[in-house]
Amino acid sequence: MRIVADENIPLIDQFFGDFGDIIRVPGRTMTAADVADADLLLVRSVTQVNEALLSGSKVKFVGTATIGTDHIDLDYLSESGIGFASAPGCNAQAVVDYVLSALSVVVDSRGIDFRDLSVGIVGVGNVGLLLRQRLEQMGLTVLACDPFKEEEDVGELTTLDKVLGCDVVSLHTPMEKGGDHPTWHLIGEAQLQQMMTDACLINACRGAVVDNDALLKHLHDNPDFVAVLDVWEGEPELNRELLDFCALATPHIAGYSLDGKMRGTELVYQGACEFFGLPERLKLGQFLPEPGIRRVDFSAEVPVHQALRTAIRASYEIRVDDGVMRSVIRHSQNLRESFDRMRKDYPLRRDTINLKVGVPARAHDLQDALEAAGFDVRSR
Repeated sequence: MRIVADENIPLIDQFFGDFGDIIRVPGRTMTAADVADADLLLVRSVTQVNEALLSGSKVKFVGTATIGTDHIDLDYLSESGIGFASAPGCNAQAVVDYVLSALSVVVDSRGIDFRDLSVGIVGVGNVGLLLRQRLEQMGLTVLACDPFKEEEDVGELTTLDKVLGCDVVSLHTPMEKGGDHPTWHLIGEAQLQQMMTDACLINACRGAVVDNDALLKHLHDNPDFVAVLDVWEGEPELNRELLDFCALATPHIAGYSLDGKMRGTELVYQGACEFFGLPERLKLGQFLPEPGIRRVDFSAEVPVHQALRTAIRASYEIRVDDGVMRSVIRHSQNLRESFDRMRKDYPLRRDTINLKVGVPARAHDLQDALEAAGFDVRSR
């Protein structure tokens, strides 16, 4: 087979080398000519897969190594008899790690404990549900809304209006312009006005879920309001002024842990094997390296809040990515190239679950708090 793949998808050779010849192309600029002779197409969220891209091609199967599918015309694939696989939940842990790191910065800036925060979650899919479970286990007050979910599956649900009353609102929805529950500009001027003047808004799903112009105006008018943006309306272009007003800003990398990216490739590989009737010969564990920081040890005297903060940031420090982005964008002459380059060259990052945390056997409160946050706690 001939395989055309986004050049930034990891482990393509390892997982798909036995399928046939692999041609790598930049995902954002992929054209119909690139895929015309492909049997199998592998993409990420930056490639719009639709009739314009696939009409007249030989493509039999499309895989996207991403959670979301809003960049895929699923109706066209179905009508054309083209097989499809995505990677739901592949980077859920990484996005939760991102939100926890952001929250650690928020609580530090306010001199409070994690448990002093109420968090509203908009969208309780793979990411939102895992985040909810993690925060509730940590003792935070959590409200959630999702019109597509049932309470018996994801826990108690409430309205968006009530969620917007929390200290922190974290967005985890797909991007939908139509249907009964569109999410395009779900958070606009009216919704921002409903939030507390010193609330924190975290967007790590899709940029246009938030009206970026309305958010910039809100930040102008409410200096205590906190915005944490990983995704941007119109990316890879973005509003530099909005970036300056954000407390934390990153280049769409919330889910960019090595585990998440490789898991996405594995899930698409499994889907392709099933579609073509081929045996699955490979597993992700064969390829994952050791984490850069393997273990953090605490004494029994360390305050629980300090230990949580330290472990979370040892696993993932959001302020590093924020600093890199601000520096790159400040000196950039081409926002599109700079934004994509930061994503392509993103450094090694492992999920929280790979960090072992040593705790004295008698420090039960400390052990419970770290386990609730998702760490592999080793008593000693």
